[in-house]
Amino acid sequence: MSIRILLADDQELMRMGFRMVIESQSDLSIVGEAMDGRQAIAATAELSPDIVLMDVRMPELDGIEATRRIVEGGSAARIIVLTTFDADEYAYAALRAGASGFLLKDAQPSELLAAIRAVASGDAVIAPSVTRRLLSIFVQHLPDPSSQDPFSRGSSSPDPSSPELASPPKLELLTPREREVLIEVARSHSNAEIAERLVLSEATVKTHVGRILAKLSLRDRVQIVVFAYENRLIRPSVEG
Repeated sequence: MSIRILLADDQELMRMGFRMVIESQSDLSIVGEAMDGRQAIAATAELSPDIVLMDVRMPELDGIEATRRIVEGGSAARIIVLTTFDADEYAYAALRAGASGFLLKDAQPSELLAAIRAVASGDAVIAPSVTRRLLSIFVQHLPDPSSQDPFSRGSSSPDPSSPELASPPKLELLTPREREVLIEVARSHSNAEIAERLVLSEATVKTHVGRILAKLSLRDRVQIVVFAYENRLIRPSVEG
């Protein structure tokens, strides 16, 4: 069964380019197009795509608000936000709105195709280097540090099982091992990398990630990254 994709971009030339790349693949298909955020919301409800490629800057309703409304409406569609370098400031807000990740518009065709397949399978789409760069840019949007900051005592690499990391209430739902896995996911490590670092099997890591998502009511790995940064469990200055 092919992965069904909706294109949402106000630039016809851009949509044509994406269509050419996507339709060259036997396991991918375009089910519709939208020229603004409102059309994207309506088309998602009508066509039930698996993936929405959502431009950030669109008329009528921007991609961030469209993403938020689609997610809050309970759609099963996963959204990949598309942005250019000068629109990077919107990407963090898009992730918070429920996007499963984002790509820069100048990504290579192979990167676009890999991202679509990864997100469709429930994985994240953001490469570690891009995650660190953009979250470093967005650090000014995060909550101000307080005396409860897990890093306030000067430790650059805190123990994820430390009680200090339990300051966000939801973290109390996690086991010490799940907290360790959460930190590794927030550092943008893959399941294979986490398994090697924590001396676990990939299957066990996958199970832990699933439990973290369920306990914290998060959609995917990208939302784990957002959660970790918002709650000061990890800092761009430490990870970059």
